[in-house]
Amino acid sequence: MKAAVFTQKEELEIRTMPIPDIKDDEVLIKVKAVGICGTDIHIYRGEYFSEFPLIPGHEFAGIIEKTGSRVKGFQEGDRVTADPNIFCESCYFCKKNCQNHCQNIRVLGVTEHGAFAEYVAVPYKNVFALGEKVSFEKGAFVEPLACIAHGMNIIEMRLGSEILIVGGGPIGQLLLQSLNAFGGANIVLTDIDEGKLKLAEGHGANHVVLADGSEREEISKIAPLGFDYVIDATGIPLVVEQSIRYMKRAGTYLIFGVCPKDSEIRINPYEIFLYDWKIIGSFAIKKNFFQAVNLISTDKIATDTLVSLKGTIDDFPDMLQQKLDRKDIMKVQVQFD
Repeated sequence: MKAAVFTQKEELEIRTMPIPDIKDDEVLIKVKAVGICGTDIHIYRGEYFSEFPLIPGHEFAGIIEKTGSRVKGFQEGDRVTADPNIFCESCYFCKKNCQNHCQNIRVLGVTEHGAFAEYVAVPYKNVFALGEKVSFEKGAFVEPLACIAHGMNIIEMRLGSEILIVGGGPIGQLLLQSLNAFGGANIVLTDIDEGKLKLAEGHGANHVVLADGSEREEISKIAPLGFDYVIDATGIPLVVEQSIRYMKRAGTYLIFGVCPKDSEIRINPYEIFLYDWKIIGSFAIKKNFFQAVNLISTDKIATDTLVSLKGTIDDFPDMLQQKLDRKDIMKVQVQFD
């Protein structure tokens, strides 16, 4: 099979690899669509905990090609997606129902070979049916939506809240649509790219603000007391540091974007104390795939507007480079057949 392989930091090859063997409790999925995630870019740059060589790819959908002898509930030909996070269910954190902090976690496309390949092997307990109405292109958005569902569960957003989303990339746009579905009342999105702001208006933002160095005054006019929730979807440490001050008193800041692992920010702890601020992280997924599948099966979440580039596995190096070079590129997908 053909596969894209990160051979080492910032090096990529398209290789011919053996089709994975499956265990008794696994299925072999023929990949139909797989998206490039911000995490894939961090892995490529050596900014994550992954080791090389690695086949990346954890946002995918496809068709079951083969099932192991102990697989139940699935058969060949089923249209599926999969949670890439494989938990041990026996360590301290799994037993506390904090599986996303599993001490023995394995993640497809992060610690194990993933889905930028024609086939990927997945434990059947991680597989979710898509049904006939959800396209494979749309099905590849289930994983990022599940991450968003986890974040929403953590912050316990109150109905009618004022919210600022910092960053209008694919995750920012999915957050915007999800927050509308969750009952956000005054949602503001800011970004450096006017095209992303226009897209956000179409996705239901109440206000959009161009981050051109003078945005603080405009944002302050929209919400003079600040926001109940500020969500970073950039993964840029300086942006996180600066946007924390947009919170209301008793506000919540959600760090959703993935900053480089060795990055730092400065913050005054007295202000955290004085203003009752909550600063929360949201790592990966914790049994949220059903929420995401249900959302993607409705018309509440638009994904077709988010795919900027589509191509074959042979196009992957060029598409990844375009994603790295151009601020206007949204989601990039490799599609098979």
